[in-house]
Amino acid sequence: MPVSASPTRKLAAIGAVIALVVAVIAIGVAIGKSVEGDRGTDRSGAPEAAASAEPEEDPAQQKMFDDLAERTSRRQDGDPLAVGKKDAPVVLVEYADYQCSFCGRFTRETQPGLIKKFVDAGTLRIEFRNFTVFGADSERAARASWAAGQQGKFWQLHDALYAKTRKGAALAEDKLVELARTSGVADIEKFRADMKSADAERALKKDQDEGYQLGVQSTPSFLINGRPVAGAQPAEVFAQGIKDAAARAAKKGPEAENGPTAKNGPTAKGAGQ
Repeated sequence: MPVSASPTRKLAAIGAVIALVVAVIAIGVAIGKSVEGDRGTDRSGAPEAAASAEPEEDPAQQKMFDDLAERTSRRQDGDPLAVGKKDAPVVLVEYADYQCSFCGRFTRETQPGLIKKFVDAGTLRIEFRNFTVFGADSERAARASWAAGQQGKFWQLHDALYAKTRKGAALAEDKLVELARTSGVADIEKFRADMKSADAERALKKDQDEGYQLGVQSTPSFLINGRPVAGAQPAEVFAQGIKDAAARAAKKGPEAENGPTAKNGPTAKGAGQ
């Protein structure tokens, strides 16, 4: 008599498939980066097709992406690490490390345009995940960003951290405290305490465990309604992926488009959706 797979086994199976998909895309990304290295700021060799999916998909594959979206799109009220309406039809989940230069490039060059074009229009919600891969300095910066979020200043510190590439000593506690202060964090003593708290550790572990279960191996990695995009791809890749996801959501009707527990909310960063 067949035995039904447990939720853990199902998640592991989905993670294995996604790991394979991400690995294939990563090859294209690596080629794209090599081309960029030869051409400076010219991105004409970037593998746009590898990161953007067609609106029509095999039903089984589409169900897999839908399941991933349901598992990873938290759509939580008051999430300080999210920007955009809770009921947005498209959710972009980002797994990133504060020492990752390509993560910084996405934040500086691509994310502002996505917010202006899609978040402000109510189409997109962005949810950030602290996925630290470069050790203790990255973990300290991640805890600092979470602590800033406890005072409604996550995105301000997040953007300050990515304003330029920071590594090692640039992410020491005193440097993070100064960045928090200039980012508008009012209670610095609370910030210090929150940064070192067990709650911060649990929040980081939750994000990391989610990423590892999905097969995320490098930063930045993204899911657009469950579909993987690897690396700081050109803005056009994200825009097309968001448009395709919105079109698919529209075909499913309002309930699927708005998510399982949809409510309206503000779109501004740090406003608490």
